[in-house]
Amino acid sequence: MATLKHLSSKNADYGAAEQYLTFEHDEFTGKPVLDEQGRPVPRQDYRISSLNCGGEDFAVACMRANLRYGKNQRREDVKSHHYILSFDPRDGPDHGLTMDKAQELGERFCAEQFPGHQALVCTHPDGHNHSGNIHVHIVINSLRVEEVERKPYMDRASDTQAGAKHRCTAAAMRHFRAEVMELCQGAGLYQIDLLGGSKSRVTDREYWAQKKGQLALDKDNAAQGKPPTKFETDKEKLRQEIRAVLAVAVSFEDFAQRLSQRGITVKESRGRLSYLTPDRAKPITARKLGDEFDRAAVGAALERNAARPSRGAKPSIREQLRQPQGVQKMVDIEAKKAQGKGIGYQRWASTFNLKQAAQALNIYTEHGFSSPEELDAAISAAFAAVHDSSAKLKPIETALQEKKELQKQIGIYRDTKPVRDGLAAQKTPKARAAYRQKHEADLLCSEAAVRFFKAKGITKLPSTKELTAEIEALLSEKNAGYNEYQEKKRQANELLTVKRNIDQVLHGAPSQRRDEHDR
Repeated sequence: MATLKHLSSKNADYGAAEQYLTFEHDEFTGKPVLDEQGRPVPRQDYRISSLNCGGEDFAVACMRANLRYGKNQRREDVKSHHYILSFDPRDGPDHGLTMDKAQELGERFCAEQFPGHQALVCTHPDGHNHSGNIHVHIVINSLRVEEVERKPYMDRASDTQAGAKHRCTAAAMRHFRAEVMELCQGAGLYQIDLLGGSKSRVTDREYWAQKKGQLALDKDNAAQGKPPTKFETDKEKLRQEIRAVLAVAVSFEDFAQRLSQRGITVKESRGRLSYLTPDRAKPITARKLGDEFDRAAVGAALERNAARPSRGAKPSIREQLRQPQGVQKMVDIEAKKAQGKGIGYQRWASTFNLKQAAQALNIYTEHGFSSPEELDAAISAAFAAVHDSSAKLKPIETALQEKKELQKQIGIYRDTKPVRDGLAAQKTPKARAAYRQKHEADLLCSEAAVRFFKAKGITKLPSTKELTAEIEALLSEKNAGYNEYQEKKRQANELLTVKRNIDQVLHGAPSQRRDEHDR
């Protein structure tokens, strides 16, 4: 699930950005890591490229542009914008995301969303949390050096002009997040709905408080000879307490009473919830904890709890499928021996195969399969569900493309209004002909937009706000369908792996038959 983060900088040293991207820095202080000779330590692995710099160094190109336009000369001016596009750690093993592929996606995103800006695009293989999340840094000069086409989020004429500065508005960030969702879905990567808020919202301050607290706790545990433990911030502890109560409460009164027993007071004001802990004088709003804790989400959880069946109810097929996480295809040991694998590998493969066979048999028995034919039927049904899920996505994608094309044509029509007004102001045929010849390109684009509206039967243009809201709603719907498709595909592939592993257990060798679903 890719995420997008934005930072702005007033540092006039553009070279510092490139140094940060290419040399190791302390994650807490931000200072360069030095070797024994006092020299900066280069990063072990990264990809970096520049855009719109005309063959010059990024820092030199930015300073030349600033001088040419007389911008970014004051201390308080924002000199650069830093966007970080972080991918899901699972995208590497599950979808084949590599550093080179991530760099390509980052360069494409930068070229499409920040045209006319000098930029650095740099990909790193991991982040501060060491979870293996490949991420791309995009650093742009705040000054635009080329005139660009108007984007949907741009509301000022200066947003397209050369010599003007980039503005990261709320509308711009929503547009960028929507484009990140489209980028990841097009590349077949994991993605969450970036437009629908965050279930658990962690600010930069809380993130670094957790990192520093964990470091201090690790040092304390090591000094006392204690095993490692996990540090949790006060907000995270509060989230855990609320989640524990939400798992069992069946009404808001029950929810408030159970929280009170844990020393937490929940208050509701104008439909918004806040939570007060004994050690605080000011309550923490649900917005700061995440959307999972607001009034709507809490109410929905309480309704589900009140309507759920007794504890003895059998779990759903989806829940059963999720229990044995990560069943994998068994290793063909004989084939690996023929490739020259040693005795150590063979021992590991034997243990691995036993584990995978146990997981496969566990799924087989939990679903009540009594014959290979029943498993085959379940696999066929699972892949049919995958195809149905894919078919549901197509009309949504078509509608989204049509809305985006309409948005583009409306933008063209509105941008060319001054040219149309100028043509209407010409009094004589000769003046109109001369004016048309001078502004031929803009008038042709405007006329093409009018033909588009007529072909679609559009007599009244929707407002930009309404159209943007419709596009975002379609994007969220597409993202939900995309995630459903990915989940059904995972379940189907897991059942297929179960069949292969069971065939290998029963027949002593992997099945040589290619399943029709592999094609």
